[in-house]
Order: sequence, then structure tokens, then C-alpha cells
Amino acid sequence: MSQIERLIQNYDTRVSLPWERNLAGPQRVWFAVYNKAEERRLRRRLDEFEISTKRTKHGWITIDLTDAFAQWLSHHEYREGYFETPEHLEGESPVVDDFKEAMVRQVTDVLTSPKADEFTVVAIYGVASLFGFLKTSELVSQVESAIRGRLLIFFPGEHENNTYRFLDAREGWNYLAVPITAEEGTIKT
Repeated sequence: MSQIERLIQNYDTRVSLPWERNLAGPQRVWFAVYNKAEERRLRRRLDEFEISTKRTKHGWITIDLTDAFAQWLSHHEYREGYFETPEHLEGESPVVDDFKEAMVRQVTDVLTSPKADEFTVVAIYGVASLFGFLKTSELVSQVESAIRGRLLIFFPGEHENNTYRFLDAREGWNYLAVPITAEEGTIKT
């Protein structure tokens, strides 16, 4: 069985468990952790996560952040200037802060929409494209209070001892989210 097949199987088990209602925001976050080399295989099989979710009578909404920065920049008033001097988009800058705020707004708007009730999984993929602009941990901490159902982050990286490491490129960070991995026997009730 491939890593993605095991990840789907473990997700199916997780989404099938009864959902506790009185959890804090961070406890409503699920990280589907997979090897970054499996990105295309995962995307090709996203519909299987949706099928598992709907089979358990839960709603399913996706947010694709793959092109988020490009779309945001294409509507920015000073986009031409940023193409001429891209160093203004590096590190901490007001422009990057504006982008971060836009992403938090986008995700929060979906989480608080009428379709995203307490029985809905809002799944985010394409977070690797935020690398260098917005950390996944920052995004999650900014939106966690708006989660009513579950927030599923497709996370290209590693998980070990409650520490997540994004794209094997950053130091790990500790987070209370529920990890869903491709490892056998990883589901805890």
C-alpha cells in the first residue's frame, strides 16, 4: 500500500470517529502529513478524502492556496513596481503583511460561511506555495477561533512527537493539532 493510500485510510478512520463538540480551536485542526515528494499523488487523490468525509455525513469544502500569492499580487495596485524590485517582497515588509492578512481573511471567510457548519471539514491544500511569505503555523493560529467543524491542512513535511516540520526546510514547531499520517496504527481516539 502506498503512503497516500495509507494516509487516505487513516483519514477515513479519523473522520469516521465521533466528533467532540466542545473542543478549543487548536483541537479542531487536523494535519494530513505526507512526504513533499508525494504532492502530485496526493492532489490526484483529493477526491477520495472528500468521499470519505461525505460518506460519514460530514460536509466538505476545499481551499486551494496554490496560486494565492500570484492572484493576490495580480490585483495589487503596485504590482508592476514589485516585478521591477522584487526585494520589496522579501522578509518582513508591509506588502508581505498585507498578503498575510488577505490569506487569513480568505480562510476565515470560508470557515465562517453558512456552508462551513460544525459538521463540515474545511480542507486547505497548496500551503507549500506560501513558503517564504506565510508560515502554516501563523495562518492556523490566526484562524483557529473561527473553526466550527474541522480544519484539515494537507501538510507536506514531517510529524514527530507533536512537532511539525514543514517541507524539511524549517525547524519544527509544536502544535496541538491532530496529526494524520501514513504510518500504520497512528489513529488515537
